[in-house]
Amino acid sequence: MMHLSAHYKILQKKILNFRLILVCFAAASVGLPIAILSIAKTLLLISGAAILLYGLIGKKFEVTAVNPKSITVGVTVILGLFALSLVWTTAATADALSSLGKYGKLLVIPVIVLLLKSRREAIYALGFFLTAQICLMLSSWMLFFQLPVPWATSSPVSRPFHAVFSSYLDQGIMAAVLAALCWHLRKLAPGRFGPPLAVALAVVSMANVFFVLSGRSGHAVGIALISLAIMWELPRRYKVGVFLMPVLLVSALMFISPTVKQRIATVQTEVSEFSFSKGVSVNSGNSSGIRLHFWHRAVQSISQNPVLGAGLGSWSSEFNRLNKQENAVAETIAPLGNPHQEYLLWGVQLGIPGIVLLIGFLLAMYRDTLPMAVEARRSAQSVVLALAIAGLFNSILYDALIGDFFCVVLGLVFAFGYRDLTAHPSDPASHPQPV
Repeated sequence: MMHLSAHYKILQKKILNFRLILVCFAAASVGLPIAILSIAKTLLLISGAAILLYGLIGKKFEVTAVNPKSITVGVTVILGLFALSLVWTTAATADALSSLGKYGKLLVIPVIVLLLKSRREAIYALGFFLTAQICLMLSSWMLFFQLPVPWATSSPVSRPFHAVFSSYLDQGIMAAVLAALCWHLRKLAPGRFGPPLAVALAVVSMANVFFVLSGRSGHAVGIALISLAIMWELPRRYKVGVFLMPVLLVSALMFISPTVKQRIATVQTEVSEFSFSKGVSVNSGNSSGIRLHFWHRAVQSISQNPVLGAGLGSWSSEFNRLNKQENAVAETIAPLGNPHQEYLLWGVQLGIPGIVLLIGFLLAMYRDTLPMAVEARRSAQSVVLALAIAGLFNSILYDALIGDFFCVVLGLVFAFGYRDLTAHPSDPASHPQPV
């Protein structure tokens, strides 16, 4: 009979392979239809928890000294406070619990970091993620050139806007993040032509954002990430000019990109047609007006519940309540809605402390990037900035797919940053440098 220790070594090897397969599947799934993404996320969380529990009980799962402590604590506090708000929420219990499940995707970030135990594993997982995102971006270009894309499953509304699996809003943000990662990680691309190819993919992906996809959130994220990348490449004495960069980029894009020019003109028209006193119908098609209407109601709700908020999942009930106060026959929205602004959504649910909590979480992630090597640090900070900017116009972490996208990519870039630091602790590039 094989000795028990031999059985354990075989099991440990299988667990190692299974861990990597789980994370790679999750990494690739955010570039696939939502059904596959849901399966991958569920497998990652359940199997990941089981593997971690098995290893911790048996004291065989080695956790390296460099780990996302701030992220892990932050996610725990966030989910704990959201769960506590179930006590006073104005939402129906089923809706509140569904909202808690939506925020449960935040667990993906620390789980991925803890499951990827080496730099090589992190690079493999990043490779799967980037490959899937590149295929997604190229599929969008194929739709643009009216080539057949039989795997596209986006709705008839999004298909003319060249979105493949989700909405053009989501895909624009994802393409901007892809471009930033290709640029900052270009030196890791294998082969003689790997780095130039990575640069070319970054350019093609960012062009997809500004010339193909019409999502204004993607445009804003793209401009922010380009400005940040330029700042990092400039000598220190010129870095102050980065504050002018977004203005210059918008001005340039107004001339060379019909898509950006048309979307900016649409915003101007929609805002001019909106009135805070009259509001706007959620079915009006006035995207900017609807957002302003939602944000107005969110601010009203926060002003009435500034300390505790109205509880988890309460946005729809709060919106309907405030609408009815002004007009008894005013329209209502369905449960599990959101105000298309992550910061205000947290404010409605948890009061002003909720907004502070979200900003603190973003700052904690930024702080966790500081010890990383240059490439990893810039990649991680770019993703955090993209999340912060996108959250100004959409409920990014609350929404499906785009929220999962950010949780997965954050887990991957932080895993790479920490494991790279562990692999090269004496490398000067792995210590904080001025940015």
